[in-house]
Amino acid sequence: MENDATTNTQVQNITSQRAALDDAASANVIDRSNQVRAIQFKAAHGLLVAFFIWIFALHALGIYFFTKGFLLTRLVLDQKSQCSASPIEVPAWSPGSYSAGCWYPKTFDKAVIIIIDALRYDFAVPSPGSLHHFHNALEVLHETAVQSPETAFLLPFIADPPTATLQRLKGLTTGTLPTFIDLGSNFQGTAIEEDNLVAQLRDAGKNLVLLGDDTWHSLFPGYFDANLTHAYDSFNVWDLHTVDNGVIEHLMPLLESGIQRWDVIIGHFLGVDHAGHRYGPDHAATNAKLKQMDGVIRDIISAVDDETLLVIMGDHGMDTKGDHGGESDDEVEAALWMYSRKGVFGYGHNGLSSPPSTAKERPVGQIDIVPTLALLLGIPIPFNNLGSPISEAFVGSKQADWNKLAAVNALSSAQIQRYQHEYSVARGLGLDIFSVAYRLWESALDLWNSASGKRGPAEETFAAFKRHQAENLRVCKSLWARFDIPSMLYGIAILGCALIILAFYARATTPFRAEDSALFLRQITIYAALGLAFGLSVGAAPAAPGFLDSSLLGTAGGSIIGYGLIITSIPQGYAFPLPSSTWGWLSVALTTLPAIGFASNSFTIWEDEILLFFLGTFAFMCFASSLRQRSATDRTLGLLQTSIFFVLTRMASLSRLCREEQMPYCRSTYYSSATSSTSASWQLFIPYILSMLLPSFIKGYYRSTRSYAGSAVLWIGVVLRMSLLASAIYWTLDAADDNDWLSISKDTLRLIKTTLAQLTLGVAFIAGTTYYMWATPCFSIELPAPEENGTAIQPPAPTSPPKSLSVLGYANMHGTRYFLLVTSFLLGLSLLQKPMGSLSLSILTLQILALLEIISANGLSTAAIGPVVLGLLGNFHFFKTGHQATLSSIQWESAFIPLTTIRYPWSPLLVIANTYGAQILTVVAVPLVVLWKQPPRKKGLLGDVAMAVATLML
Repeated sequence: MENDATTNTQVQNITSQRAALDDAASANVIDRSNQVRAIQFKAAHGLLVAFFIWIFALHALGIYFFTKGFLLTRLVLDQKSQCSASPIEVPAWSPGSYSAGCWYPKTFDKAVIIIIDALRYDFAVPSPGSLHHFHNALEVLHETAVQSPETAFLLPFIADPPTATLQRLKGLTTGTLPTFIDLGSNFQGTAIEEDNLVAQLRDAGKNLVLLGDDTWHSLFPGYFDANLTHAYDSFNVWDLHTVDNGVIEHLMPLLESGIQRWDVIIGHFLGVDHAGHRYGPDHAATNAKLKQMDGVIRDIISAVDDETLLVIMGDHGMDTKGDHGGESDDEVEAALWMYSRKGVFGYGHNGLSSPPSTAKERPVGQIDIVPTLALLLGIPIPFNNLGSPISEAFVGSKQADWNKLAAVNALSSAQIQRYQHEYSVARGLGLDIFSVAYRLWESALDLWNSASGKRGPAEETFAAFKRHQAENLRVCKSLWARFDIPSMLYGIAILGCALIILAFYARATTPFRAEDSALFLRQITIYAALGLAFGLSVGAAPAAPGFLDSSLLGTAGGSIIGYGLIITSIPQGYAFPLPSSTWGWLSVALTTLPAIGFASNSFTIWEDEILLFFLGTFAFMCFASSLRQRSATDRTLGLLQTSIFFVLTRMASLSRLCREEQMPYCRSTYYSSATSSTSASWQLFIPYILSMLLPSFIKGYYRSTRSYAGSAVLWIGVVLRMSLLASAIYWTLDAADDNDWLSISKDTLRLIKTTLAQLTLGVAFIAGTTYYMWATPCFSIELPAPEENGTAIQPPAPTSPPKSLSVLGYANMHGTRYFLLVTSFLLGLSLLQKPMGSLSLSILTLQILALLEIISANGLSTAAIGPVVLGLLGNFHFFKTGHQATLSSIQWESAFIPLTTIRYPWSPLLVIANTYGAQILTVVAVPLVVLWKQPPRKKGLLGDVAMAVATLML
């Protein structure tokens, strides 16, 4: 018996060992299988990313070639005006002497040129009884021009759009007009190499001093006296005082010093502009800055001597919110004031003796300051100048000196005519383009040669030269940029091919998905290399666009051909991606109609309202579709979520920032008023309410699929709520800083604000993305309840496994985990928006959740409508976060929410995140369209995500 028992024990041990070995072998097989699957997934993911990088590269190349042909910089001529080479002979004057004057006797030896950034004309003229803060604060300019018009005059000073500071400084120093490409360099100004006032002053031996805006240093590096110059950072629009105080600190000692170490001082004040950006023009801060400028100008008047010309000017104006960059009247209407103790100015040429009461009367162009200063200071007029001398500076203080007016305008016209000739030769223009201007020039020249000092002919000569200058300016504006049609066609062709590729990849019926991207990429790479070789081989041909452009065209064309060949070689054929359902056609309509609308100015102006209509149309279609669902659960869910989506859309529409063209049919609600750039006091409560309600609403969507478990509990219940509260505290502190609610110092308050903002952004983008990457799935396991036997509960045997268990949240495991990433982006983007903007992004987040439920209830996870509506939502909330398709709506101050100074690349990235926050959030949410409520083991999810991304890009 003992032997039998021993034998049985050995057999059991052997059996147990074999079972253990089998289990270990099975586990090893499973581990190896999982490792292989992980490697395959990562490889497919990498290939998919590579494919979309290629698509991005095609778009970038297409945009490059199109903009290269369409947004050309103007043709800049290298010629420089010479002191000894006057363009026309002036009676009784020999050119060539800087000491006496190059082309005409100079009036002044020195100059103090003060730029008050954003000095709008109505800031400088009185407005009795006005309650606006910007009125009746800067009184000295109008006061002196009225009391002694022989020593000072005040005129409207009209800027040429775009009204960005860098472009205006180029116009004020060269006498030329801005271009589209110049605008893109507003914050990375490149040196001006064409002929300009600053270069001519330096060539004349003048010692130049710069105080204030450091943009001048970017445009004219090495031109200013390093020992006397003090430049300051110009981009921090929240700092109203540092630049202005620095200019005042160094300007007055230079003027009051007995030792003249300077010839020309350029002082650029920024406080008025920054007050407008931060608070709007109708604010006490703007009033205080204007009063400060009034006092500074009075001090400068007392300090300058008889040989010094004093010029006060604005480089542009500001709109009702304090912004600029566009072409509205408020943005282009600046002020110009000139002063001299000599008493050489006047208004005698037009019979008037006082400044214009509005900017619509007797305006002068900003480019007119260039020939005016050049002739007053005795230097040549810059070669590319298109401006006209300002008559008030040369007419004389008693009676009109028509001979002098005729002489200075003859010089300006002759220089313009010389420029016109060289420009026509360089561009290969025909004589007919300038035919009218040439006839006006010949007529004026005849009068000039016959004037002989007589009043009548001199007055007629003056008027004739003025007509010639106006006609030349008109023609040059029409010819300023020459379209490169072939380059534009190249860009359109590449972009068109990229769109077709996206359409086939996203919506066509094909056996290829993410796992098969290697087939595409191999063919694309081979043919791209062949195209590159072909482009390099033809790059040297005379008619070719050059080695760089030829190689880029060849590479793009070759890769497109490679993709086309593999598509046409599919044995099963490839169906053209035409819609086959109502939702498909609706997707096409919602994509194409907004694009077509850009051809109409009225549709472009009211784009926000049109998007509201499209979203309402989508909600109506979803309501009808949900009614047709067979399942009562899907029908109820679809109707409920559609109603929520529609109500949220209407709520979001209440946040508006009106553009000028929409007035008076629009009322802005984003800021405290239509003339302010700050939030209303009641709007400060919005972030606090969001911190309480938004996490609860999101939690409700998670609980509907029993997914409020695992990583979601900590992130949504604690981190999201606390971070939203931190954002609310930040904007409260910002309002306290604006309105001086707290007694602590500005520096301490700014330190607290930036520290809080940096911590919040760190939690959002660093901790949030890290948490998402390591987050556990949002599900929980529920064991069956123990069985009851009489009154005693019998626990299960310790070794017996449970008969069944429930995995709560399993059906939405992918969607709820990925949504954590969306909320982390929401945190960071909300901080960069003002309170109304954070409300808009919160509504957008809830709309995304409602859209996902609608898609699930109607079985639309693989349809195009989901990504299309996400795209519409992103564009819609772009307008709801206080933006418009105008330069003046850019919220530059967002660059200083977590920073105190400009830091590259962070400052531009912060502005981009503020401007396109809604679009960024919807792009991040695109994968949810196919992940929400999808089985975790569903095959082809990665390919479905790729299709959704491609659809959004399309």
